[in-house]
Amino acid sequence: MKVTFLGTGTSQGVPVIACGCQVCTSSNSKDKRLRSSILISDTPAGNIVVDTTPDFRYQMLRAGVKHLEAVLITHSHKDHIAGMDDIRAFNYFQQRAIDIYATEFSQQVIRNEFSYAFAEQKYPGIPELDLRTLTSAPFNVNGLDITPINVMHHLMPVMGFRFNDFTYITDANFIAEEEKKKIIGSKVLVLNTLRKEKHISHFTLAEGMELARELGVPQVYFTHISHQLGLHEEVSAELPHGMALAYDGLEVIL
Repeated sequence: MKVTFLGTGTSQGVPVIACGCQVCTSSNSKDKRLRSSILISDTPAGNIVVDTTPDFRYQMLRAGVKHLEAVLITHSHKDHIAGMDDIRAFNYFQQRAIDIYATEFSQQVIRNEFSYAFAEQKYPGIPELDLRTLTSAPFNVNGLDITPINVMHHLMPVMGFRFNDFTYITDANFIAEEEKKKIIGSKVLVLNTLRKEKHISHFTLAEGMELARELGVPQVYFTHISHQLGLHEEVSAELPHGMALAYDGLEVIL
């Protein structure tokens, strides 16, 4: 299985519009971050994307994705669903609807945000979305077993996902003990760490590091990164063995 980080930035991306800080003006490509999303590939299930960010179109072009089997939605904040309209390109070439796995709450938001896709009288060329309901129960996509992990983004429930030995969690600042048990045994864990300063709904870098140690996962990558965290090279130098900042285009083979 291959995991490609399509984006590793927070809701505004990096650089942030109109910002002149040292991170936003950095010439290092690893300081350029689209909104957070991953691609799961090289499995019998085909290509699975987690979240359709506002950068979805460019992420698909940049990664050379020609076929899409399914999309998993972590939650319904705009930076995780805004690009869903561009699924229509895959509809056109594959001649079928694309399966969208989301909780009932996220489905309601998707139906509201993209109401034209669910209208009784559909305009030609709109995205064709086959909504499938996510619960706490493990599920299967074309032979790939996936375990949902319930986390909290302040007061908002968010879905993390475990694919075999890989666990992906974004937009969280609390994970219950029962949900942590689902992560233990992973070989690779991805956690959101927005910045170093305390935040109401995201783990800080220190909190992410502490959780990584607690769970004992041998390789941890941090994602959903703000320009406030600092320069990629400088922060990376501070991290211990087995922990690293993810960056756009990073590929992990399991």
